[in-house]
Amino acid sequence: MKKSISVSVFCLSIAFGLQAQTEPEKTPLTGKSSSASAKKPQTNPPRVQTGSTKTGDASAKPSDNSNAKPIDPSNMDPSVKAADDFFLYANGGWIKRTEIPPEYSRWGSFNQLIEHNNDVLHAIAEKAAKTKADPKTAPEMQKVGDYYASGMDEKTIEAMRTKPLQDELGKIDAMKDRQDVLKEIAHLHTIGVNAFFNFGSGQDDKDSTREIAQAAQGGLGMPDRDYYTKNDQASKKLRDAYVAHVTRMLALLGESAEKAGTDAKKILALETSLAQASRTRVELRDPQKNYNKMTQTDLQTLTPDWNWGDYFKEIGLTVPGDIDVHQPDFFKAVNTAFTSTSMDDWKTYLRWHLINGAASTLSSDFVNEDFNFREKTLRGTQQIKPRWKRVILSEDGEIGEALGKLYAAEYFPPEAKARALELINNLKEALADRIKTLEWMDEPTKKAALEKLAAFQVKIGYPEKWRDYSTLMIDRGPFVLNELRAENFEAKRELNKIGKPVDRTEWGMTPPTVNAYYNPKMNEIVFPAGILQPPFFYANADDAVNYGGIGAVIGHEMTHGFDDQGRQYDKVGNLTDWWSPQSAEKFKKRSNAIVQQYSEYEPLPGLHVNGELTQGENIADVGGVKLAYAALQKALDKHPEERDKKIDGFTPEQRFFLAFAGIWRSKIRDEEQKLRLNTDPHSPGHFRVNGPLSDLPEFQKAFNVPDGAPMVRAADKRVNIW
Repeated sequence: MKKSISVSVFCLSIAFGLQAQTEPEKTPLTGKSSSASAKKPQTNPPRVQTGSTKTGDASAKPSDNSNAKPIDPSNMDPSVKAADDFFLYANGGWIKRTEIPPEYSRWGSFNQLIEHNNDVLHAIAEKAAKTKADPKTAPEMQKVGDYYASGMDEKTIEAMRTKPLQDELGKIDAMKDRQDVLKEIAHLHTIGVNAFFNFGSGQDDKDSTREIAQAAQGGLGMPDRDYYTKNDQASKKLRDAYVAHVTRMLALLGESAEKAGTDAKKILALETSLAQASRTRVELRDPQKNYNKMTQTDLQTLTPDWNWGDYFKEIGLTVPGDIDVHQPDFFKAVNTAFTSTSMDDWKTYLRWHLINGAASTLSSDFVNEDFNFREKTLRGTQQIKPRWKRVILSEDGEIGEALGKLYAAEYFPPEAKARALELINNLKEALADRIKTLEWMDEPTKKAALEKLAAFQVKIGYPEKWRDYSTLMIDRGPFVLNELRAENFEAKRELNKIGKPVDRTEWGMTPPTVNAYYNPKMNEIVFPAGILQPPFFYANADDAVNYGGIGAVIGHEMTHGFDDQGRQYDKVGNLTDWWSPQSAEKFKKRSNAIVQQYSEYEPLPGLHVNGELTQGENIADVGGVKLAYAALQKALDKHPEERDKKIDGFTPEQRFFLAFAGIWRSKIRDEEQKLRLNTDPHSPGHFRVNGPLSDLPEFQKAFNVPDGAPMVRAADKRVNIW
């Protein structure tokens, strides 16, 4: 299920499936897409995608990664010249011998580490489930163990089917008028079902010290509004598949095949009206346009046919205060849908969204149908993950800080945190040096930029203050009820923040997460314990490897503070213009060059990277690797004896770029690639290597690449921002 409204953070990758269709601002650090090649600006790359269902070699199996070799020559392809295609040069050997496991739509460095962490979390959950923990003295152990045990109780889950949801389904069936409809929408929002629109809490963009109510577009069953509005044959085919999927799900709920088919078409029609009123993902990238603070009276004017007072009462929000309405035009438009939709159609729509959100926790007929559309049709995944893995993913999503507390206590040593902090400080120093010497930024803007950098809050490993789950009941009863209660706990926790000071100790990711993020409203960079291990971070490796891996990750997140979106927030996280007009104009000229460069890339025939959608992540990728390289040079200056030292025949600079390419090592199915080109704010992994490196003279020098080679962009086309 989905939480109410996504946090506005900029991350390294999309690591865990589909994002909410309305708030692409939450952009995890790895673009889970890859396998497209980039030449100078080559637009028809060699095809290295695969749809194979074979598990492949040992690299496709989770294992202990503590002794992994930082730079493994067997992963390289010597038949490819570094000057022609560095992604394939660095990763081609791995690509040739590796098949995407059938339970994945993409496979790469991130996934391999996620699998390793899943095994660790599996052991933790199994141990907790076998331990008779006292909820008063060992609350995390009790909740983690009981949640896992309920999810693994397949016999009970199969026998009960939808019985645990009968009360919820009964509330929908009992609706008599539109006032009841609004109350039911409100109730569903409190259990993680974002029907019709999204509502939650968040920092006030222009007063980052306070939490305020937030309302945003939503209510779709497919990943993005474009799936409803595009009229090409592929989109029409997907809509037909969606209607067939909804039909089967409604039939599983007990409807006749004929009625289910008719109802599915009505659901598509209602969701299409919501999609047509929604902003595109590119439009959602403008924080100024998405900031529309208004009173409850002003909000009521947008939707004269439903009473926000009834909605607020139902969700338990007694004093809503001002509300940030992200897309006012959406609410104006859907007011019509609210009144024109019949009661029977409302019941069908809400019943569908309830079952759509809960499907993964129900009996196998629902689970399999949900998988067939959401994973197989949309992403090309061939095989469902084993139950234990699905339960672990659910647990990390619902009570992740309880699970994460057990994980961090056992698997995150203090020395890892200390080494990471050292790298971060070195990267901050490199960025400060870069800002001071920028030829295109004037002095007043430089001063403000340096103040923002100095104010960066850094979080490493796990929270200092753990979430208190004491009021959340988790037991060994029906799995779906544990998830619903966890969603309700989180909804109440979020709504309770409204009108209060922001808690700057809070984290937006769980400790085992293989990812990282920058939050502009907090002006913070956050690195969970899950990513601070190979292949991103090696405790005993040479500096070149760590700066090319986790150093580039750190630099990526830091650069987000100064990308096209992040640069609009000041040092305390307020959305305000701290740039001089001259410096802003020069920035936009350079960022437009990024858009143009990446828009030329063509991962699949006829399908290009969306340079506007991926702009911020591309800026962060280019800036991140430049900063990490500069920090490596500082480290080598302190240890000059390392500068001429070769390992496996490679200089430190060469190992730096090989390590950087290695973190984006991946393969992807065509279906997944298509989905990500529509929805992912990150470029495919192949371009996340070749794109930035083709802009860097440092890379050209390290591998002695001649001018005019595919991996060297012409000087007048090189991107040079940070």
